[in-house]
Amino acid sequence: MDTNADIFKIETNHVVPSRGKVLISEPFLYDEMFGRSVILLVDHSTDGTMGLVLNKPLPLSLNDVLKEFKDISNIPIYKGGPLSTDTLFYLHTLKDVEDSLQIGKGVYLNGDFDAIRRYILQGNDIDGKIRFFLGYSGWEYDQLCQEIEENTWLIGSTSIASLMNEKGSAELWKNVLGQLGGKYEIWSRFPQIPTLN
Repeated sequence: MDTNADIFKIETNHVVPSRGKVLISEPFLYDEMFGRSVILLVDHSTDGTMGLVLNKPLPLSLNDVLKEFKDISNIPIYKGGPLSTDTLFYLHTLKDVEDSLQIGKGVYLNGDFDAIRRYILQGNDIDGKIRFFLGYSGWEYDQLCQEIEENTWLIGSTSIASLMNEKGSAELWKNVLGQLGGKYEIWSRFPQIPTLN
């Protein structure tokens, strides 16, 4: 019987990080913030890296934070990361919002919040179009490169538009890791706490 012990070896996929790609945490990272996380890279340069954790919902909504939205159905907020946790960030697919930073095809970061506010208050559906985050994740350039070499992160290139659907956030880590195929697909089915399996 031929067994391949390498299937259980955590090893980076050696893809270079860049804006619009995602960081996928390795399956055995036991960290409240980053364990089983998927982080969209919104900037990556020699000055450092900025990203937003896509799959860690907070126990509050935008309606709790901004009272003008109190009559609108709950708009979830995600924990974007441990830095600037008092700052609201937003990803959106609205191409005409001034001062937005394009992250990938059809997906933007921030921009004129009044335009976002008007869009929501006009009753437009935001599912798959706008997502909100408190805080962000950041690394110095060498820090992220070192963590990738230490096999803490894999780099994925999932369609950013598909990441805008918050309904799938609970299974996002598993799905994005599984899309890498091979042993990564096997890892995606590994229980987070093996003793509870």
